[in-house]
Amino acid sequence: MLAAALIALPSLCVTAQDFGNIRAFAQDNKVLSTPPQKGEKRVVFFGNSITECWWLRYNDFFQRPGFIARGISGQTTYHFLYRFRSDVVDTHASLVVITAGANDIAENSVPYDEDVTFGNIQSLVEIAQANKIKVILTSLLPAARFGWSKAQNVPEKIKSLNQRLETYAKEKKIPYVNYFDALVDTDGKSLKAAYTNDGVHPIRPGYEVMEKLIVPVIEKTLKR
Repeated sequence: MLAAALIALPSLCVTAQDFGNIRAFAQDNKVLSTPPQKGEKRVVFFGNSITECWWLRYNDFFQRPGFIARGISGQTTYHFLYRFRSDVVDTHASLVVITAGANDIAENSVPYDEDVTFGNIQSLVEIAQANKIKVILTSLLPAARFGWSKAQNVPEKIKSLNQRLETYAKEKKIPYVNYFDALVDTDGKSLKAAYTNDGVHPIRPGYEVMEKLIVPVIEKTLKR
C-alpha cells in the first residue's frame, strides 16, 4: 500500500513481467497444493499491506493453526483478481477473509471508480463461493489521507465503499467485520493515533483490536 513499504519489502514487489505478483507466494503455495487432512481448516487472509504488515511484523497471530497471510503491499482489486486463484483457490482454503479497496481509492493502478472496485470484490466473492470457499468481508480501515497519493476525499470514498460492502454482505448473508468503527478516531475519518504510526497502517494495538473482532467470526463461520 505505502510506497515506503514497497521499498522495505522488495521480495513482494510487483514486476512488469508479473502484474499480480503471483510469484510472491509461489513456493509457500506449493506446500499447500495438497488438500488438507481431515479436520484441517485453512483460513486465508487476502489483502494488501494491511494484511502483509500484520504477517511480517506481528507474525504471532499467524501461528494459529490454518491461518495463512496473502497480503501484498500496494495492490488493488485489479491485482487481487489476477492472483486470487493461486493464493486462495489453489491453496485449498476453507475460508477467505477479504480486505480490499484502499489502494483503489489511492489510485495505485487506475483512476478510482467505485462501481468497478465494488464489482471486482463481488467477483472475488463469487470465485470463492464457486469453489466452495466460505467468505468473510471486512471494512476498509479509516484513513484521512494516503501520504503517497494525491487522491481527494479519501474518507468519503472509504465510507461509501464500506457502506456498499456491508449492504452487499447482508444481502448475500456473508459475514462482515467492521474494523472501521472500532479503529476510527473521534473525527470520524482518521485512524486513531494510538493504533498507527502513519495514519494508514496499524501497529500492534490496532491489530490486536482487529484480531478480537475477526477471530470469533472466523470460528463461527467455520462451524457452519
